[in-house]
Amino acid sequence: MKKQKECEVLRKTSVGGEALIEGIMMRGPKGSAVACRLPDGTVETEFIEYKPISAKTKFFKVPIIRGFVNFIDSMLLGYKAMMLSAEKQGIDDDINEEELSKFDKWLVKHFGDKVMSIVSTVGMVLGLLLAFVLFFWMPTFLFQAISVGAAKGFGWMFQNFGLLFSKGEVIKTILAASALAPFKALFEGVLRMIIFILYILLISRMKDIQRVFQYHGAEHKTIFCYEKGLPLTVENVKKQIRFHPRCGTSFIFMILIVSIIFSTILSYVMPDFIVQTRMLWIAIKILLLPFMMGIGYELIKYAGKHDNVFVKIVSAPGLWMQRLTTKEPSEDAIIEIGIASLQAVITDNPEDDSI
Repeated sequence: MKKQKECEVLRKTSVGGEALIEGIMMRGPKGSAVACRLPDGTVETEFIEYKPISAKTKFFKVPIIRGFVNFIDSMLLGYKAMMLSAEKQGIDDDINEEELSKFDKWLVKHFGDKVMSIVSTVGMVLGLLLAFVLFFWMPTFLFQAISVGAAKGFGWMFQNFGLLFSKGEVIKTILAASALAPFKALFEGVLRMIIFILYILLISRMKDIQRVFQYHGAEHKTIFCYEKGLPLTVENVKKQIRFHPRCGTSFIFMILIVSIIFSTILSYVMPDFIVQTRMLWIAIKILLLPFMMGIGYELIKYAGKHDNVFVKIVSAPGLWMQRLTTKEPSEDAIIEIGIASLQAVITDNPEDDSI
């Protein structure tokens, strides 16, 4: 009973944040602020000027619609916070011109101080393309390959691998394997989850990412401490758990689950020709992605307000994934950053940030 009371969240808030390079960004009633540990050991806190897209019209605050809009806001704000934290660490000041390639020198010459922004933008675009390949194209292609193998034999598939990219041949062979069609959405959805988990496991082995995950854990623990109405001290924050139901990791996993459900429904109600034509099927899922994000957002928002059996079931996969994306802070200095970032965005009135 005592342990249960210690884990009980007394106040539901809308405060949220994001782990950065040696820092944490927090959003609260006062705005968005980034607290960073500078190379000299001092802590610096700076507010980010950002006008949310969701504030431009009431339509963007309508349930379901607000989920996708808030996702875009989080992406843009997170990008600005990431660039600010990189700047605070002097990452773009450590350029040794003697070690630069000709292309690097050309970038520095033509873009100067904007090089880091350009490189980050290009990296973000390439990341989106990689996400498209891994989470949309690859699952559909692999299911198609398995269907062809089931219809004509895997020996034929390997001997005629190029025909998997031929539209006419694919349609004929895939329709011949229609017995597998009901499992298409489930196969693709499970494969996306596996890819996501493997990706997290892979990057979590990197030393710098492990450090970021510690800041992620500190962010959650600090918010829990605040939601319990406890003074924001290192000792109080240390006692909190690092798994929070409103985490972005839970949001992503929720989208994956919602996508399986909706894709399964679509695979039954839409004509087989559309479901089995790779690019048409991918295009439809991309068009429905904002809607699925909206559903996922509403479920996460509901989970942040309530504590019942349904919430525990819905939140369980995301909370489990947070065991990979959050780590216990290894030093008090990390927790101090969480406290500094949160103190910058909250007011003296707890009702200002209530959900």
